[in-house]
Amino acid sequence: MLAKGLETGDWVVYRKQKHSTSPGPRAKDVAAAPSGETYAYVVDKYWVVKQRLDDNSVLLITRTGKEHTVSLADPNLRAARWWERWLYGERFRETEKLLEAPVG
Repeated sequence: MLAKGLETGDWVVYRKQKHSTSPGPRAKDVAAAPSGETYAYVVDKYWVVKQRLDDNSVLLITRTGKEHTVSLADPNLRAARWWERWLYGERFRETEKLLEAPVG
């Protein structure tokens, strides 16, 4: 699913690249660094579109209320698949509550 048609309130998955000495249980594509002291991996993040921006990017909100601006052309961004919507629906709904909260 391409990210082109995303609108405010859409549920998305962002495949975030991370590096650490101990990848968590949701880490995928784990690879050891050449020195062997750290690992590079990706983690799927379940975020909600807060706003579509004019420069072909979207403002995403996380479950903790953090915001990230991501280009619609970013290959790590995609709309949530039906089974992710079903399996991780509570995560998305939790994040949606932040969109409804009053500002200020």
